[in-house]
Amino acid sequence: MNYHHDYHAGNFADVLKHVILARVLTYMKQKPRPFRVIDTHGGAGRYDLAGTEAMKTGEWQEGIARLYDAELPAPVAELLAPYLETVRALNEEELRYYPGSPLIARHLMRPDDVLIANELNPEEFARLKAELRRFKATSVLNIDARHAVKSLLPPKERRGVVLIDPPFEERDEFSDLATALDEAMTRFASGTYVIWYPLKDETAADRFVATATSRPGLEFLDVRLAVMKSFAGLGLTASGVLVINPPYTLKSELETIMPVLRDQLAEGSGASFALNSAVQ
Repeated sequence: MNYHHDYHAGNFADVLKHVILARVLTYMKQKPRPFRVIDTHGGAGRYDLAGTEAMKTGEWQEGIARLYDAELPAPVAELLAPYLETVRALNEEELRYYPGSPLIARHLMRPDDVLIANELNPEEFARLKAELRRFKATSVLNIDARHAVKSLLPPKERRGVVLIDPPFEERDEFSDLATALDEAMTRFASGTYVIWYPLKDETAADRFVATATSRPGLEFLDVRLAVMKSFAGLGLTASGVLVINPPYTLKSELETIMPVLRDQLAEGSGASFALNSAVQ
């Protein structure tokens, strides 16, 4: 599949990914020691929801727009607050701009926490660099994501989150992703890895998750959200996020969040979620 993000920013898949990222980073801040976030596919940083690409698809209207001003149950509202406050920080009143993963991370991180955002596409790299130039403890790289994993791990802080969300433009993306993840974990076994993936081919996704979590004793959460029942010819209606070495609080948080997220983002019959885990 081709996932040019200007067309899809703020859609249901972004919401799922960024809600989980925000919960992971909120947990990381509970300890005083600094940590590092490495975003291997940083994108452009900020997306204009009134821009030509976003208006052409309107996907954000079925994603972040449904949560932005929603009245949510108290426990869910509290858990989603870090994510939603980050989005609101870019908007004065009406929703117009949506933050990419690096901007969400930087907003939630403390001044001494280090962000490394990488983006290979030259145009998006230039936008990302401009977006993040005002922040300290922040670097923007323009290298191949797999090389970034090899060269940036382990982080000197020995505490870190690695976000991997490829565009899935290549046929072998799942197998390449599994290989890159294995290389990363060999260098930094204790890190928390947040990996987004599309659910167009459920068999391929299942194979990837099984391969990525095959290390003995590995703790993980695999979260999937479908906004409607899929059928041939339809666009992306489901995606997943695999979290390796998740915070111990994340499973219970997602058990609270996911039923509401499913209902808020449902686009038709067949909306569902699944939460599979191997957590001590």
